[in-house]
Amino acid sequence: MSKTLTLRISEDDYNLLKAYAESENRKLSNAIETLAMRRLEEELYIDRYEMDGILADRDLLGRLKTGHLQAKKGRGRFVE
Repeated sequence: MSKTLTLRISEDDYNLLKAYAESENRKLSNAIETLAMRRLEEELYIDRYEMDGILADRDLLGRLKTGHLQAKKGRGRFVE
């Protein structure tokens, strides 16, 4: 179920978003949602090239596996 969100932005930002929405033939709300979701995906997920680098690093994978096993056993501690 969709939710309503009230957003307060500057006049300049509004005009910029509105121009973007019109150029993409989208409603303003859809344009804002699309841009927000794209940015969120960039922040939350790793890209293919970065994952390839991680999977190629055997030392890193070994340390991750060791850390995972220790965490499952309740060993170690969190460091801030």
